Amino acid sequence: MVVDIKQKSRLINQRVSVTFNYEVYFTQNLFELKNPILAQVIGADEEAKPKKLIAVIDAGILKYQPELVKQLVAYTKFYAEVLAIAAEPMIISGGEAAKNDRTLLEQIQQQIETAGLCRHSYVLAIGGGAVLDLVGYAAATAHRGIRLIRVPTTVLGQNDSGVGVKNGINAFGKKNFLGTFAPPYAVINDSAFLTTLDDRDWRSGIAEAVKVALIKDASFFDFIHSHTAALRRRDMDTMQQVIYRCAQLHLEHIANGGDPFEMGSSRPLDFGHWAAHKLEHLTNYRLRHGEAVAIGIALDSTYSYLAGLLDCSEWQRILNTLSALGFTLYVPELADKLSQLEDDPNCLFRGLTEFREHLGGELTLTLLKGIGKRIEVHEVNLLLYRQAISLLRDVRGEF
Repeated sequence: MVVDIKQKSRLINQRVSVTFNYEVYFTQNLFELKNPILAQVIGADEEAKPKKLIAVIDAGILKYQPELVKQLVAYTKFYAEVLAIAAEPMIISGGEAAKNDRTLLEQIQQQIETAGLCRHSYVLAIGGGAVLDLVGYAAATAHRGIRLIRVPTTVLGQNDSGVGVKNGINAFGKKNFLGTFAPPYAVINDSAFLTTLDDRDWRSGIAEAVKVALIKDASFFDFIHSHTAALRRRDMDTMQQVIYRCAQLHLEHIANGGDPFEMGSSRPLDFGHWAAHKLEHLTNYRLRHGEAVAIGIALDSTYSYLAGLLDCSEWQRILNTLSALGFTLYVPELADKLSQLEDDPNCLFRGLTEFREHLGGELTLTLLKGIGKRIEVHEVNLLLYRQAISLLRDVRGEF
């Protein structure tokens, strides 16, 4: 019998394009009855109403806003023609511990199932970045995707993680090992939540603003540099400007960067993050994410300087800015186990391997060739990184 090779090699090539639209709102006192934004967001859905929703709330918020649950329930009753809360709001512990506890994921998914939510229902996530990550992952995996409305309550959530398209939890000792790319239905930033943050959480989110300014917008970095005192004394108007511009730059990158779901190996918005993610784990999450990012930025900026990419004066300006904002730029865990092989799980450089794996196999790091100017590299000199760590230990961000 003669085999027709062409007949055995048929191919159908189909290209699918999908458009995602979501809006980021900026408001104050979201759950006051006279503030219609949440009702308008859900009411814009032309389908049958009222729409079912459940709410998951970061327990840390209730320490400062103990009436929040009552306000939310009252709000849903006031706008009952638009939305209907389908279960008692679920209160969970926030912080990185939320992303390390797999039982919380199951509890949220169980509430989604018990409440009878469908793909046209809503999950309202109110909290810091870790809670938003966890709840977003639960919403994205239940029914293959339930509409998520994020209400970030921290600087970090409002200017970075809360406005993006990623969700995830930690697993196997690795940051965000399990997760999805799933854009939210909407994001609502309420500045009133920021007034209750402690100084560490207020400051922590600014690191992401410094990051995006360094790789995308020199004038924005200049603004941060010239307003470090205002930010440290918690001037809300200055912080609102920082949050708005940072969120704008993140959204522009997602929309126009050419790879919103990170199918390739380039992730410029994670400048400074390979070390940050590892440091969070090495310090048993003693460091806030933003605090670790600040150290990662300082480390990669120092490496860029030692590699001849970044001018000395600009390197000093970066470290001085981070230090003026109140960040610590060196912790002992940076240097621990550096004498060991790089595959030692407690060696900082193991973070490079994990970062490469997370990106799809090829190491791609963003470095600086100037403030507001980035360059991507695919290999690094570990000896030079060791020198960068030593230099950070010696200067501590002060010149």
